[in-house]
Amino acid sequence: MRVVKGTICGLFCVQSIALSSQNGTGSLPARPGAWRTEVYFPLLQKKRVALVANPTSTIGAVHLVDSLRKSGIKITRVFAPEHGFRGDAANGEKIKSGVDIKTGIPVVSLYGNHYKPTARELHNVDVVVFDVQDVGVRFYTYLSTLHYVMQACAENCIQLLVLDRPNPNGYYLDGPILEPEYKSMVGLHPIPLVHGMTLGELARMINGEKWLGTRDSCKLTVIKVQNWHHNKKYIVPVAPSPNLPTSESITLYPTLGLLEGTPVSMGRGTSSPFECFGAPWLKTGSYHFVPRNIPGKATNPPWLGDTCRGILLSDFARNYLPDFKHLYVEWFDLLLKQCPDKNAFFTPFFDKLAGTATLRKQLLSGMSANEIRLSWKPGLETFYTQRAPYLLYPFDYNLGLQEE
Repeated sequence: MRVVKGTICGLFCVQSIALSSQNGTGSLPARPGAWRTEVYFPLLQKKRVALVANPTSTIGAVHLVDSLRKSGIKITRVFAPEHGFRGDAANGEKIKSGVDIKTGIPVVSLYGNHYKPTARELHNVDVVVFDVQDVGVRFYTYLSTLHYVMQACAENCIQLLVLDRPNPNGYYLDGPILEPEYKSMVGLHPIPLVHGMTLGELARMINGEKWLGTRDSCKLTVIKVQNWHHNKKYIVPVAPSPNLPTSESITLYPTLGLLEGTPVSMGRGTSSPFECFGAPWLKTGSYHFVPRNIPGKATNPPWLGDTCRGILLSDFARNYLPDFKHLYVEWFDLLLKQCPDKNAFFTPFFDKLAGTATLRKQLLSGMSANEIRLSWKPGLETFYTQRAPYLLYPFDYNLGLQEE
């Protein structure tokens, strides 16, 4: 396969240095929306505030909830996404509502059986502040949490303030567009698997495309990131979730996250989650690992207690990916060929993660990785145009793809 730098399907744009200079960001560090207190603190004075937050919701090293309280802003409750307000719950683990021990503020879980704030939970709220670090992948559930919060705000005529943060995977688009029949908490919108947008930009798009399904749109204000554009590298200062502790895991997550719908371990329950893959039956690779239960990080991970053989991808992500990025569907071909039962390789959850049954069928049919990427091109081109009015930060892409 021959690939040309700058193509849409995940290749790093070679124009990024020129773009940095052109837009005046240069070497200045990105300043997330939450850090711009001079802009939004005045908007919250004398207001009753609800906060959607987790451990990434910080201003420097200080949690947003502490900064707001110190400034005299009244916080009536906190809404917690997947992994909880303090980030101490494993993936998929149900989060209980309660009271934050440190602050005494009521905490309402928005994960498990309760995704959307109720009118009762918003009755003493004037404005909702949303500040959560995303990683730019459709099946990462913080986007779905944003959707349901927007929906609740629209239905109850409450202002939503999104404190935007850079997307560490925000420099490329790739993957299939979600089809309506595959809507779930791991995908609600007809967007690519890797969408290349911030949550602030997506909130604008959800409103503009009328995806909320409400009579009125959400009253939305986005506090932009300063000194950042989509082609500028961003290292998240706080792990966005327990199993994405490094830049390498965040980079590999778009591809390895799909393994959640297969009998393959992606390193949950090890020291390298989302930096490796393997299984007891895999014959390729020299890396061996044994998944364990780790409180707050992994509960009954795939192949618990079994020795898995596979491949450690940390160096690959660190050294190779900066020049060539897309979904690595080639790895699925390798795994399928060695799986003892090819017909049992995919679970129904895979189609939800992919947002379509087509990818599963393409892989089972033996279609090449490049042919699969080419099949995504029309949807990506349409999305690229559709999302343009909602972007808040410069984006430099070439919408081409070199065929074999």
